[in-house]
Amino acid sequence: MLTVPQLSDAWSRSFRYLRLSLTEKCNFTCNYCLPDGTDCHSMTDDLTLIEIRRLVTAFAMLGTEKIRLTGGEPTLRRDLNEIIRTCKSVPGIKSVALTTNGFRLEKDVASWREAGLDALNVSVDSLRPEMFQLITGSGKLQSILQGLEQAQSLGFQQVKINTVLLREQNARELDSFLDFIKTRNLTLRFIELMQTGDNVDFFARQHLSAESIRQRLLADGWTQKLRSINAGPAKEYNHPDYKGSIGLIMPYSQDFCASCNRLRVSSQAELYLCLFAEQHLSFRDLLQSDDPQPVIQFLQQAILHKTAGHNLHQQQTGSTKQLAMIGG
Repeated sequence: MLTVPQLSDAWSRSFRYLRLSLTEKCNFTCNYCLPDGTDCHSMTDDLTLIEIRRLVTAFAMLGTEKIRLTGGEPTLRRDLNEIIRTCKSVPGIKSVALTTNGFRLEKDVASWREAGLDALNVSVDSLRPEMFQLITGSGKLQSILQGLEQAQSLGFQQVKINTVLLREQNARELDSFLDFIKTRNLTLRFIELMQTGDNVDFFARQHLSAESIRQRLLADGWTQKLRSINAGPAKEYNHPDYKGSIGLIMPYSQDFCASCNRLRVSSQAELYLCLFAEQHLSFRDLLQSDDPQPVIQFLQQAILHKTAGHNLHQQQTGSTKQLAMIGG
């Protein structure tokens, strides 16, 4: 496949990692994201399989090597296996990952792996069934945990657990989570709650910095891992007595955006230069042809407008009302 110069912005950051939303719909009612259920402006007309192939092909020609399929809840797409196969078949794509709430994990994880899925992130916001239900509105915790056990036997490159830190709800579960990964080859990632347009009051009550966890890990003998070129934003830590590892995603920390290597595209083909950008750039009209050059030219011009960082410290959350719009 013909390649073109790698996608880089005005701050000399290179972009090898695409987070592609497959739908805004979600079947959980997580209190930090969709407490009243799905309230998305686009319930139909998500990107087609052909449009996804064309989109991923253009990104791959610009140096993208990793695709993460997100939502909403991407497993609500009935053609998910075909999407995985399509992304994996594009020359230059080395890894296809999926972020899911785990609702279909136990039933479908083997078919995702067979389709070519390389890595898996599963949201588990509590290990206590009653607290999991309170946070997510779902009673599926035991099924999700069983699905994680299956995933570990299927040869994935990585299996990760995502846990959004909530001051009043799961902040006291650190010891339980540490016990959980002691004998399991999982990466547990604590994610700081981020303010969005719809959660201002909730954020004020529930936001908890992960710095206290970082300090405890260091005091207990955990050491920070080197970050790979296609890694996400987490700082990851290992311990010789633990089979699993810990990741911390701290968007309010200093220089968080300096290592940004990812772009986001919505299920309607809107380019998000930042999760919290005020404006998003639609390029769906460029996906109606197999010619990748118009998409490549669009991306090369758009990336020059990417800012050095987000403005979350100034409570500027852009037009992201809730994270189901783009998958975090």
